[in-house]
Amino acid sequence: MLSSYSKSHETFFSGWNNKVAGNINGYYNQFSYFFDLKATNAKLVAENITLRNELAQNFVGLDTTKKSGTLILRKDSLEKIRKFYYYPAKVVGSTFTLQKNYITVERGSLQGVKKDMAVISPDGSIVGVVVDVSENYSKIMSLLHRNSKVSAMLKRNRIAGSIEWDGSNPDILTLKNISKSAIPKIGDTVLTSPYSSNFPAQLMIGKVVKVLQDPSSNFLTLSVKSSTNFFNLEYVYLVENRRMTEQKLVEQKDNKNE
Repeated sequence: MLSSYSKSHETFFSGWNNKVAGNINGYYNQFSYFFDLKATNAKLVAENITLRNELAQNFVGLDTTKKSGTLILRKDSLEKIRKFYYYPAKVVGSTFTLQKNYITVERGSLQGVKKDMAVISPDGSIVGVVVDVSENYSKIMSLLHRNSKVSAMLKRNRIAGSIEWDGSNPDILTLKNISKSAIPKIGDTVLTSPYSSNFPAQLMIGKVVKVLQDPSSNFLTLSVKSSTNFFNLEYVYLVENRRMTEQKLVEQKDNKNE
């Protein structure tokens, strides 16, 4: 009645009503946003996996060149075949304070996972390698594992070595067997090398933070700040190299012949 017959009261109650309604809508939007986060994350993971599967580094040229005398028969030079394929997986278990750390994901053999598949984070840095697979779950040996060893290289000059972990600081990895001729510098970027059968080349590993000299050796040891945050992994990508089995068979034959 007051708001109907008095302009001043009508203005007051109208402003008060708008304020209350605005506060209620604000709280509703906050709750709605919170409960929609899961669906939003899943959507982003799906979009990222689609984009990653289209990266040029996942494909290799199909060389069908044949020679007969001076005649060269060549199939379409632009034809490509897929070498790497990415699968998203949700992290359901992880350790990072032990000497041998593992990560468990909710994706297994029924969803295409195989032993020895590489694992990377959503931002493209490396996480580890699959070591055990059940129907719906997989166990990953983290980079933070005393037995972990990945072929790596310095981005600046592509000098290769081996990335390992000494079991102490979970933020620091060790790049071993780097030739002194590489002349590494603090801040140099470390990537996966082309020599790995698990990982695609040029994935991010970290940055050099310390160079350790050994006068009795021709090689250097580098301390590398890991670019992977192992403390808050929620999703990872499992990477399948469809030529890995063939590559390993050839390498094993070479070793046997030696």
